[in-house]
Amino acid sequence: METALWWVRNDARLHDNAALVAAAEAEELLPVYVVDPRQYGEQPYGGRDSFDFEKTGAYRARFQRETVADLRAALDAEGSGLLVREGRPDDVLAELAAAVDADAVHYQALPAPEEREAARAVVSTLGDAEVRTEGHWTSTLHHVADLPDGIQGIDDTFTPFRQSVENDSRVREPLPEPSLPPPPDLARLDGGRGAVPTPEELGLEQPEYDDRGVLAFEGGETAGLDRLEAYVWEDDDLREYKRTRNGLLGADYSSKLSPWLAAGCLSPRYVKRDVDRYEAERVANDSTYWLLFELRWRDFMAFQTAKHGGQFFARDGIRQREDIDWADPGTDPTAREQFERWKRGETGIPFVDANVRELNQTGFMSNRGRQNVASFLANSLRIDWRRGAAYFERQLVDYDPGSNYGNWAYVAGVGNDSRNSYFDVVKQARNYDEDGEYVRHWLPELRGVPPAYVHEPWEMDQKEQAAYGVVLGEDYPEPMVDLEASYEEFR
Repeated sequence: METALWWVRNDARLHDNAALVAAAEAEELLPVYVVDPRQYGEQPYGGRDSFDFEKTGAYRARFQRETVADLRAALDAEGSGLLVREGRPDDVLAELAAAVDADAVHYQALPAPEEREAARAVVSTLGDAEVRTEGHWTSTLHHVADLPDGIQGIDDTFTPFRQSVENDSRVREPLPEPSLPPPPDLARLDGGRGAVPTPEELGLEQPEYDDRGVLAFEGGETAGLDRLEAYVWEDDDLREYKRTRNGLLGADYSSKLSPWLAAGCLSPRYVKRDVDRYEAERVANDSTYWLLFELRWRDFMAFQTAKHGGQFFARDGIRQREDIDWADPGTDPTAREQFERWKRGETGIPFVDANVRELNQTGFMSNRGRQNVASFLANSLRIDWRRGAAYFERQLVDYDPGSNYGNWAYVAGVGNDSRNSYFDVVKQARNYDEDGEYVRHWLPELRGVPPAYVHEPWEMDQKEQAAYGVVLGEDYPEPMVDLEASYEEFR
């Protein structure tokens, strides 16, 4: 009788899951989720010029806990179950494999170096114990084996990549949910079924939902499928996606699928199948195409991490730029003060501050906000972009290594773009928050400021400040930098 372990990683779902399908071919199956302590608390960034940062914040910790609880309920309903253990995956899986006399361990293969190193340790340790291991690619729209030129042949610019996969690759059909065999006798295992620690047990504050947020993100496959159903079918929002995707307020200006995609609660191939059906049954337009375009951008960043490895996360990036004099908050007091103000949303630049406060209060920020917030830190302040990206890693409920660090490097001019460019924050704010509704939503101290000044309160004289109820330097900060001067210096 063959016994298999399914090591659950960022693939906490029953639908379209190659690792689960393969593991379910055994006569006995033990699904296992491992809480790795290296993912929590203060951890080193790694590599040259490393620094320490808080790795996982309260919003993502809560989302992960909900995700595991939902997976456990789904497995229980199928006559299976889920074991949760804390420790290094190689140690935990080796111990469990020995305890149940496992023949094989199936797991999700991931592209980023940290995740690949964890898998290598598991493969090595179980190999010494003569336990078979098999990785399965389950996280992207296009399978890694279907790339026209393989990982190393991927162009470092998105457009050629997109054209190659659109023209010369395919998107595989989602796999059906398998019938699950029973688990082995768990009476011989110590520790019971186990549970994911609460945020408090991880040393984090229990986050409370802020009703100013765009959506109450709940972890798990059930919630992810519900969100897809609501956005595409019930509310029929997909037909307007391209026009509304740069919105800032409300649940439905964009799909908001990223947290469930990042945690693996939702398969991108399943999303594409819904888009294909929507095009057949309702409408095919630039919005339906653009959602798939964004999934391919996500693929691009995932495959770039696999191609470039650690260099993708290095300060000089894949362009290996050593011509930028990055300020280091670890050694430069001015940069440290600026970075702390940036993290608190107290830069004195309303569009930056509103977006950062939304992130701090909800674990989410729009794509438009992320680009502007990143550009301000990296291009106007010239603070080491990795510091900002690491802060996003901690705060974001939808953190994904490739998408987060790849997009930060892109904006900072060290990643997948040959151009040096920046975001004019005030111009962007006027384009996407014309009347200042978003800024006032998150910066109540500016609620009385009219649209003419809400994005540039420093343009008000003292009489106007008094009339509108905000005194700069008292009610709201003075700007920490002259934006126009910073753009001129950048140019």
